[in-house]
Amino acid sequence: MRKRATAAPDVAVASAANAALTAAFARHLATRPAHTRNAYARDVARLAESAGEAPLEGLTRAQLARLLAGFHGDGLSGRSLARMLSAWRSFYRFLREVDATFVDDPCAGLKAPKSVRRLPSALSPDEAVRLVAIEDRDDRWSLRDRALLELAYSSGLRLSELAGLDVQRIDLATGEVRVWGKGSKERVVPVGAPAREALARWLAQRSTLVDDDERALFISARGRRMAARTIERRLATWAVRQGLDRHVHPHMLRHSFASHLLQSSGDLRAVQEMLGHASIASTQVYTHLDFQALAKVYDMAHPRAKRKTGSVP
Repeated sequence: MRKRATAAPDVAVASAANAALTAAFARHLATRPAHTRNAYARDVARLAESAGEAPLEGLTRAQLARLLAGFHGDGLSGRSLARMLSAWRSFYRFLREVDATFVDDPCAGLKAPKSVRRLPSALSPDEAVRLVAIEDRDDRWSLRDRALLELAYSSGLRLSELAGLDVQRIDLATGEVRVWGKGSKERVVPVGAPAREALARWLAQRSTLVDDDERALFISARGRRMAARTIERRLATWAVRQGLDRHVHPHMLRHSFASHLLQSSGDLRAVQEMLGHASIASTQVYTHLDFQALAKVYDMAHPRAKRKTGSVP
């Protein structure tokens, strides 16, 4: 194992070496997705800035732990710190690849503090029905958008699943849709009657707009597959038009599907299967949403629910 230098390094030399390492790491990330590349490069640059005159390859586990604690004290969330730690781990793996003498991993054993888990925001059943009940018109794009929103709420699909859905994956006769979820896992989800009706009307219009070789279920005005960003914008636009007083995004419809289904059925395992969650722990968050609704009813209806501040129980 390589020994760490005990003498105080030359500030200029250390700074230049750190800059060269971070630049090389940024080039190493060239094949990563843009958001990952930018985040990792920024997090490692922040590490270099915090290291000051100390060479990055000489930092110890204790020093990194103190840096994480300091960032946490400055208000960074556990999720942000976990991403930062992931970037640091990637950086030190890169160092081991380019420098055979570097064998220490100062990130070994480090864990980011856990964030307080926020409950997902969901629409009420009335809000969800109001949102998807777009006025029936012959306008082809209104028909498309209604089919899109009805399917999202009916089957709890992810944004990527909606954007990537092909016509052949929908079976209106059996009332089911086959989707490729995370990890390239296929699942079959039921499609409700209103969604099937909306999809049938859209498919009749769609056939006049595209060539036979176009596979995308939802297409743009250019006759191509709708982009995920376009779906987000259309949903936000319809939320305003339908009188909802908050920003609505596709994942909110997925949350609404899950929480409303769980409230009606109580079948956590079935909801897990329809959402495509690998672990039931991911689905259990909706039991908290259910409790929130129950607590709200209790507070509004029970004569002993609301106590005055300072009263003795």
